[in-house]
Order: sequence, then C-alpha cells, then structure tokens
Amino acid sequence: MQELIESGKFLTLSRREPALFEQPLQFDLSNGTGVQISGPGIISFSAQTNSEHTKRIVLSCGVHGNETAPIEICDDLVKRILTGTLVLSHDVLFLFGNLPAMDIAERFVEENMNRLFSGAHSKGEGLVNQERVRAKQLEEAVASFFEAADGERYHYDLHTAIRASKNEKFAVYPYLHDRVHSEGQLAFLSACGVKTILLSESPTTTFSYFSSHLFNAHAFTVELGKVRPFGQNDMRRFEDAKQAITQLITQENYAPSVDIRELDIYRVNQVINRNEEAFKLHFDDDTPNFTDYPKGTVLASEPGTDYVAEQDGEAIVFPNAKVAIGQRALLTVVPTTLEKLDV
Repeated sequence: MQELIESGKFLTLSRREPALFEQPLQFDLSNGTGVQISGPGIISFSAQTNSEHTKRIVLSCGVHGNETAPIEICDDLVKRILTGTLVLSHDVLFLFGNLPAMDIAERFVEENMNRLFSGAHSKGEGLVNQERVRAKQLEEAVASFFEAADGERYHYDLHTAIRASKNEKFAVYPYLHDRVHSEGQLAFLSACGVKTILLSESPTTTFSYFSSHLFNAHAFTVELGKVRPFGQNDMRRFEDAKQAITQLITQENYAPSVDIRELDIYRVNQVINRNEEAFKLHFDDDTPNFTDYPKGTVLASEPGTDYVAEQDGEAIVFPNAKVAIGQRALLTVVPTTLEKLDV
C-alpha cells in the first residue's frame, strides 16, 4: 500500500501484479481523498468537498489496448492524485480497460471490447473470453460508482483511432433517445481540442452509450488522435485535452464556453456491416477518417452488394474491413446542425 501511494504506479502494478488488487482495497490519502480499488485497473477517488456542484466523473481508457495516449494521460493523473500533487474537487473513477491487450500492443486479445457493453458481453456465447468478462466488470464498476452518491454524471471514454483523420480529434455523441444535446459538454470537448462531433442516431454496444442510456450520464467516445506505441506519442498534441480534463476534476465548476458555429457537426448516415468473408473497402488503407465522396461512389462491397455514398460529401469514419463477420466495418457521416441545445 505504501509503495502504491509513494510511487502512484497503479497501472504498472495492475499490469505486472494484478493479484495485488483481486480483493477490494479502501484507504485514505493524507489530504483526505478517499481511494477505492475494486480490481486491477479500476480505481476511484472520493474528493473532500462540500460543493453543491459535485460531479461524478468516469474517465476510461485502454478499452482498446493499443490506444496508448489516453492510457498515458490517465496513468499520469492517477499518479498525481495518489502522490498528493493533484487534489480533486469531484469524485472520479478511472478505468484502464483491456490490460492484457496493452501487454501485447493490440486492440484486443480475442474480441473487440467496445462492442460488448449494454449487456452484449453475456449474449450469444456468453462470458467465453476475457474481453467479455472484463466488459461486465467495467459495467459493474460504473454502476457502483454512479449509484454510490448523488451528483451529475459524466463519462469520457478516451480513444485514439487506427488511422489518420482529416479532423484529428473528434467525439462520438451517443444516441440520446429523448434527451437534448448539451452545449456545456460541447464546450468542454472544444476545450479538449475536439472540434468535430459525430452524432449517433441509434443504440449501440459502446461503453459511452452504456453510461449515457442507463445512467443519463453526459457520455462520449472521444478520439484524441492516432494510435501510437507506448512512449512514442507526441504528448504536446494531447495537452489541451489533458489540461481540460485536469481542470474538470480539480475545479469546483469548470465551465468553458464555445461558439457552436466553430464546430464541425456530423450525423451518421449509414452503418455498414461486414456480412461476408469477401467484404472489401474501395479506398486505400491509409485513407483518413472524414474523407468525403460524391454521391454514387462505391465505398465498399461484398458478394451481391455494393455500398455507395448516398449524398454528395458523404464521409467515411472508422473503416475496418477486417472486423468479425456481422460487425460494423464502416460508418458514413454527413454534415448537420444542432438547432436545440441544453445549456
């Protein structure tokens, strides 16, 4: 315990000696911050505050094990909190998602974890691999954290993308059903350097949708750049995001502003799944996210089916022809506007 507090190396210990955290641990830091560890890679902090603006904030990373920059950001924040150099104004849960995938520098070991939330982990074959078991464990950690105390709920699931992007940083805003998009959250994302917002228009099995739908949290999948190996990230490119997150968790009422007209807002137009082994994309592997095409352009195909751009300027996001059969291989998006916002 003392080694953990002095070094702050929670992620390192979670990866190298996970047995240390198989049983729940609870203790207080010298500054009064409460610490609760419920498993390897799962650590929450309780702030010593009487603020009326208490937030309950989830910061998750490493749901894909090779998306290293967000892991490094969260690892540094946890170290600073444990060693007392960063003092929180709000309760925060840090989740380091796929620890075994980090060790092999891959997105996942057996199955894409970000397709396993909202109970998908237990459907079909059930809990047959470590990604499914971990997704269930992460859901339970979020549920326990959100339900432990009152406070507005937030969840930022931090990622980096497989390929480059014409819009380097962007966020997916989960489908809100009858709720209204938040101007304050768009302002926070803008402060993180995220100027492109992709509006999902249907339920999904992503981690951010889970928190948004089940717990009415302000939740986002936040893509902060391109995948790089550990130690090879230019962290200057992530400084805005790191500073905004730091201010969010340490300031009583961090409230940046934004001119919505400065944001690029898209909506999902097509969700294209891979249904056949012979599925292929009709553009180069290094084509950046948000590359757009004229109406009628064939974007992907499989035996008997061509998938084409339905509108001029329709753009590609998250293309991956190698996904498992039945999973999403491509999103297409088109520009849109937000007429109604909740301040």
